Amino acid sequence: MPTPHRGRLRLAAAALVLAAAAVGWVGAPPPDATVAWAPSGSAPIHPGVQLLNLGAQCTAGFVVVDSGHILLAEAAHCLSVGTPRGAEGDGCTAESLPLGTPVDIAGAPHRGTLAYSAWIAMRLAREADPDRCADNDLALVAVDPRDYPLVNPSVPVWGGPVALSPGVRTGEAVFGYGGSELGLGLAALAPRQGQSVGDSGHGWRHDVVIAPAGTLGDSGSPFLDPTGAALGPLASIEVSPVPGSNGIGDLARELDYVRLHSRLRRAQLALGTEPFTGHR
Repeated sequence: MPTPHRGRLRLAAAALVLAAAAVGWVGAPPPDATVAWAPSGSAPIHPGVQLLNLGAQCTAGFVVVDSGHILLAEAAHCLSVGTPRGAEGDGCTAESLPLGTPVDIAGAPHRGTLAYSAWIAMRLAREADPDRCADNDLALVAVDPRDYPLVNPSVPVWGGPVALSPGVRTGEAVFGYGGSELGLGLAALAPRQGQSVGDSGHGWRHDVVIAPAGTLGDSGSPFLDPTGAALGPLASIEVSPVPGSNGIGDLARELDYVRLHSRLRRAQLALGTEPFTGHR
């Protein structure tokens, strides 16, 4: 659910093929790079900041690390070419902006770059599983190494994540943090709280009812389970099982796919530096 801006560049489908050899890193730091997080209270780059993909606004999800590299999770459909997911097609048939596409990160002096897209990976792997095609919606944006000192992986307001979530049961609480520009920068509208109303896609999607409801521009925003573990990124607005509910991707499954189908073999969730509060 990206918020589109006039003039967004549309790249030809051939760019997807040309990008295939680039799966992995663009502008990577040296192999011995280490991660040192900025203080959570002052870090300008964190889960929930706005991302601009050649004009389309979405939201950064959890922080992911791979051998000292730092990436921000995003919804893969935020980088679609043509009609966004939800109107037609899915991740196995829709076209994506290529790897290496620049991504503006709010609070970062330098642009990030698209380092992984499930939509690209699934097309290259000739994925045919309908659940993955519909709900494997993760992208990873590589943070410029010069901006590493500005990053903290904690989720604002809620703290965490403390681990990867195994999933949620119907009725369990969920906690999120949105970044849509439609919120007009009002801090009170960013925290999201609600509950699970069941799973779809054999566990690839968690359907939730939250307040305020996730909307255009919130795609990719992080959601935690009742223990503060990372559940996944906001991926969609649903009409069922509850009209106006939101679909949350399963981050554990999505990261497994990253490790199997890209050069990011060591990609893992970065744990928050702040304890999970579970309340405002």
